Amino acid sequence: MVSFTGLEFLFRFFPAFLAVYYITPKKYRNTALLLGSIVFYAMGEPYYVLLLLVMVWLNYFFAKKIHSCRNTRRGKKCRKDRLITVLVLDTGLLALFKALGAFAGSSILPLGLSFYIFKMISFQADVFRGEIKELPTFKRTAVYFTMFPQIVSGPIMRFNEGSFLMEEREYSWEKLEEGLQYFAAGLGTKVLLADRLAILWKDIHMIGYESISTPLAWLGAAAYSMELYFDFWGYSLMASGICVMLGFPFIKNFEHPYASKSISEFWRRWHITLGSFFRDYVYIPLGGSRGGRIETLRNLLAVWVLTGLWHGGSVNFLLWGLALFLLIAVEKIGLGKLFARFSLLGRCYTLILIPVTWVFFALTDLGQLGLYLERLFPFAGGGIAVNPNDIWKYLGMYWHYLLLGVLWCIPFVSRFLQKHRRHPLVVLLTAAVFWLSVYCLVSMESNPFAYLKF
Repeated sequence: MVSFTGLEFLFRFFPAFLAVYYITPKKYRNTALLLGSIVFYAMGEPYYVLLLLVMVWLNYFFAKKIHSCRNTRRGKKCRKDRLITVLVLDTGLLALFKALGAFAGSSILPLGLSFYIFKMISFQADVFRGEIKELPTFKRTAVYFTMFPQIVSGPIMRFNEGSFLMEEREYSWEKLEEGLQYFAAGLGTKVLLADRLAILWKDIHMIGYESISTPLAWLGAAAYSMELYFDFWGYSLMASGICVMLGFPFIKNFEHPYASKSISEFWRRWHITLGSFFRDYVYIPLGGSRGGRIETLRNLLAVWVLTGLWHGGSVNFLLWGLALFLLIAVEKIGLGKLFARFSLLGRCYTLILIPVTWVFFALTDLGQLGLYLERLFPFAGGGIAVNPNDIWKYLGMYWHYLLLGVLWCIPFVSRFLQKHRRHPLVVLLTAAVFWLSVYCLVSMESNPFAYLKF
């Protein structure tokens, strides 16, 4: 499978593609990107490339039908009927594979299915609403659906956010340099932090949750919280960096979520493109917060149930979504006003509860989930007395990764580096991070991206 952190991608596919893309005459660059994206997908998922192409054609066909209804007598009803038909096809395919994945394992899921289906849904909705005023050609639509930087794990870019109507997309040395810096930062975030913290989480799993102390359980939850963040943020930085190199805008998918003052704010900063998708295509069409409190909570419940099911078909994901709904609902009812007045209280509340919710996300076995929660909260049984000194052993082994992780979660650090990205020392640091990451990829174990099979 071709991965952004694979040596085959770093030193073969991407340099070759970039060279071809840059020397291709401007009016043929969309063709080069489309063909390159199909090759990339086929290298990673040869059995499902035909499914991808069929879904691209079907969605373009229905988009044309929806767009053609604008000037007919039936107008809105015609558009609505055709929109419902294609949404049933798209969501039905996604639901089918999610159900199969719940029983047969995630290996059966087509690569990037959730992400390219959500792109297709947003495209159809935007055509229906008239936000895409001029229907693009099939090739431009196919480029949007299949572009390889985003097809595996997002970000879920909207059609109007990219320059997809431009055949002669511009690029420059400045954009190439900027994109490379984003890519290197993402590679280091994934390889030097996420993959190293993943070892701590695996160590705790190997020990057995029944044998860890409460302090180590909390350390493990914190480590997993950072691992998942750095894994997905790292991917998003690499994907957006590649897009910048190709002449597209940078799509921000994370905004320092662990600096949030509430759970609600955390989820506005985490996986921003997914959150905005559910807001614009589920929450607001259901009525958003325009009705009373009961209607608002109902709409929030629908969003979080769907968010949980989107992440996986097992019960733990549904529990995870419901837990977040309850926390956000409590903030909506009144707790959020308290956090607005006392921001330190809100930050502490968020930093304590978010790792607990990630435990629901991480453990698909409900028995193991219950055991881990018992270790986190040893009120019913004596969890803290189990191996009370194990925390010091693992702090001694991983303190430097944990410290670097905490520093990288602080908004000032990344903003300072972004502001001074052209300074020679920052450029040198970026190069060092890239080559150190390559060294780690060659000499150490690397984990697949957490969102690879969503």
